[in-house]
Amino acid sequence: MSPAVFFRTVFFLLILFVVIYIGTENTQTIDVHFSLLLDKPVRTSAALVYFAVFAVGVIAGTLFNAGAGKGEGRGKAEAEGGRAKKKK
Repeated sequence: MSPAVFFRTVFFLLILFVVIYIGTENTQTIDVHFSLLLDKPVRTSAALVYFAVFAVGVIAGTLFNAGAGKGEGRGKAEAEGGRAKKKK
C-alpha cells in the first residue's frame, strides 16, 4: 500500500469521526428547506442532515475521481502522450 493511499484513508476516517461526533451531539429536530424541490420543509434530526451532506460529498468525490486513472483502457502510446498508430 502506498503512503498516499494510507494518508487518504486516515484523513477520510478523521472526517467520518467529525461527522459522527457532530451527529451524536446534535440530536434535536430541525427543519430543512428545499424550496426548489419541496413546498413544505422537511422535519428531521440534525444528525441525519449532517450524514446526508457527508454522503453526497463522498459520492460526488468518488464519481469525479472515477475516471482519473493513469492511462487505463488506452494504448501505451496514448498513455505516454503520443498518438496511437492506425491499423491498415
